[in-house]
Amino acid sequence: MTLAFIDIAIVVAYILGTLGIGFWISKRASRTMQHYFLGGNRLPWWALGLSNASGQFDISGTMLMVFWLFVYGLKSIYLPWLWPAFNQVFLMIFLSLWLRRSGVMTGAEWIRFRFGEGRGATLSNCIVIAFALCLVLGYLAYGFIGIGKFAAVFLPWQLHSDPYWNEIYYGVIITAITTFYVVKGGMYSVVFTEVLQFIMMTIASIAVGIIAIQMVDPAVLRASVPEGWFSVGFGWELGLDWDRLLPAAQTKVVDEGMNLFGIFVGMVLLRGILVSLAGPAPNYDMQRILSAKGPREAAYMSAFVSVVLQVPRYMLVTGLTALALVFFMPELVGMGNNLDFEQILPFVIRNYIPVGLAGLLVAGLIAAYMSTFAATTNAAPAYIVNDIYKRYFRPDADEKTYVRLSYFVSILFVILGSLVGLFVPSLNAIVLWIVGALYGGYTAANVLKWYWWRFNGYGYFFGMLAGILAAIPLMFVEISELNAFPIILVVCLVASIAGSLLTPPDDMAVLQQFYLRVRPWGFWRPVYQSLLNEYPQLQPNRNVKRDLINVGVGLLWHSALTSIGILLVLQQWSALVFAVGVVAIASGFLKLNWFDHLADYPDEYASADDPADKSPKNATSPASNAQLAEVLHP
Repeated sequence: MTLAFIDIAIVVAYILGTLGIGFWISKRASRTMQHYFLGGNRLPWWALGLSNASGQFDISGTMLMVFWLFVYGLKSIYLPWLWPAFNQVFLMIFLSLWLRRSGVMTGAEWIRFRFGEGRGATLSNCIVIAFALCLVLGYLAYGFIGIGKFAAVFLPWQLHSDPYWNEIYYGVIITAITTFYVVKGGMYSVVFTEVLQFIMMTIASIAVGIIAIQMVDPAVLRASVPEGWFSVGFGWELGLDWDRLLPAAQTKVVDEGMNLFGIFVGMVLLRGILVSLAGPAPNYDMQRILSAKGPREAAYMSAFVSVVLQVPRYMLVTGLTALALVFFMPELVGMGNNLDFEQILPFVIRNYIPVGLAGLLVAGLIAAYMSTFAATTNAAPAYIVNDIYKRYFRPDADEKTYVRLSYFVSILFVILGSLVGLFVPSLNAIVLWIVGALYGGYTAANVLKWYWWRFNGYGYFFGMLAGILAAIPLMFVEISELNAFPIILVVCLVASIAGSLLTPPDDMAVLQQFYLRVRPWGFWRPVYQSLLNEYPQLQPNRNVKRDLINVGVGLLWHSALTSIGILLVLQQWSALVFAVGVVAIASGFLKLNWFDHLADYPDEYASADDPADKSPKNATSPASNAQLAEVLHP
């Protein structure tokens, strides 16, 4: 593409700005490991929320949603349940509170907090580190190739005559820039650069949506799509027929198995609920939650992600889709069976985005790649340094040593991830396997860890191991990850339960500390009863009914938020008013039934949140006061 001088200046200014932020805050980030990996737990919830939203605003996912909206119309709002997009609802309602109450630094450290220090806990710790590092390498490899391909298309400089090496050179340059500011600034740098990136992407997204509103006639758009495209309703079958307008799109529907749409939505909803109940995987989402100042701020952050992300992102998606449906359809028809929806974005920027805004959009899209890459890079040293080097090799080293080693580990993993991206030909298939089949194997063990006291470290290890082993064959067979999910789930569930029941339970003292601080609901009665002699005023978590009702309302709220950006750009005013009304009513309900009940710790420990008064309410003796305070403030 050819960009005007002002557009190039905007892109260059953005890149220099990210480097400047890395230099500016590097001193603050390098004080301690807590500062480097979690920002010293001093970052505001809104900044963490914007950072998390930026990390989820990847351009590959955005282009996939353009394809979904183009082919499936408004019914496409259900398709991101595959990931699942609505996991933020479960996090905001209760899981972010539980996770942040642990006070740990990484997912592996959380495993030790949950299972203790025995052999089973050690095995669990090892396998969750292995899982996390596999995710890091996969995402870094994906990011390296993605950045190179995107930059080679949109930036005007030809660095090499061979297109392949042109992409590689761009990938190396942008990866090096991203690595530099992440390594120098740690979580501080990641968060503040991603806030800048998200602001840029939001402005660009809203602008694309406004351009589509101005240029696309709703009547012309309606003539460009099949009957039922504007409806969110569906039966067992999809009910869309592209044969007359774009036969290749109908082929896509058949190839993806979407004709029986009702069954598909039911399966992704069930899978999405189970994956969401498992909590966040040990990646950047978990690091944001652990970085919050406290449990309530972690919940605010998770709610804020949906508020700021859904509308602008879908304005971009819908703007690109609407412009393509009205103006790019002849070219898409001419592609025949080689239909390529990735051509939509260059077409729109080249033909419909004005000078200045084009540079902002290109810089924002590069930023979207960089934000995901940056967040992933920051996760790797947390596991290597904190969970391996510090734990097993040098537990008494000074903080500067740990931070310097974190620099080295970050650079090493970026190099390894880039090499994987360079030499593995089917990168997309590997990434889809990681986020699909591998996450499927993650679900069973990570659901049980929250809700069942008898689930132990051995059960976690065997459940995760079974999931990884069950996922490996899916790389070599033509079976959809969604269809394989029930089989993987059952295999992992059996392995998890058998591994727990055939081995001794975890140390009751470990379970008591976990339950006292986190206070989950579920099957924890034996642990609760074991604490009553020492703490007779102790109350269990009786909020399961309220939390699940809030989750149901939250899912409706999240879906309505998703539809607002679509309906606005498509100028469906009556439906837009209805969606806004649903959001308003659901928000009012959640204010009364969720927000007003948020607490950093359970009521009897409320005063222990204040370091000046560490005596829990209703405590029966000075000894119990000191013990409970130690649990909350180790």
